[in-house]
Amino acid sequence: MLTSVSRTLLRARPVVVARPLAFTAVRFASGGAHAHETESYESFNSRYTTFFSTVGDLFELQRGLNNCFAYDLVPSTEVISAALKASRKVNDYATAVRILEGVKEKVENKGQYQAYLDELKPTIEELGE
Repeated sequence: MLTSVSRTLLRARPVVVARPLAFTAVRFASGGAHAHETESYESFNSRYTTFFSTVGDLFELQRGLNNCFAYDLVPSTEVISAALKASRKVNDYATAVRILEGVKEKVENKGQYQAYLDELKPTIEELGE
């Protein structure tokens, strides 16, 4: 014969113990392992000028721009000129505008941005035709 306490225990729901979920994160880019970490400004500019002159499609161009602008420096006008020519090559005007917007965000003041525009004026006029 079951007592009232035993009946209550039989009807009770099982107790579920909440365990914290275990997620692991893998960091692929750790400090000190980058090949370009000690790269000079001149070799950086040379590498990206070469990269943008050989771009074949829009995805490649945008990937290169993301990588180039991720550094804590402003790319030289040669790199920006090559990137603008690459955007013309893949026929994407919006990316060309974004390149110039990226330079505007990277420089310290309006005077530096104007200096970039002045130096890039022949390239912009050449590509605008």
